[in-house]
Amino acid sequence: MRERIKRIMKEAFELSDVPDDISQKNCGKWDSLRHLQLVVDLETEFDVSFEPEDIGSMESLVKIEEKLKLIGK
Repeated sequence: MRERIKRIMKEAFELSDVPDDISQKNCGKWDSLRHLQLVVDLETEFDVSFEPEDIGSMESLVKIEEKLKLIGK
């Protein structure tokens, strides 16, 4: 699962590498527009739909992975 998320993040943020500790705080390219693109891409890839409160809390690779595990994907 982590590698799938990292692949999507790499595309959304136009990065050559995605470190395991990536977050909104340490990724300069992680702005609100790219965050929305990331969410859409994750919903498509994992066939899920995130609630608005989920979207706001998805601020790191770890938190995204935790959220997907909670909803069973």
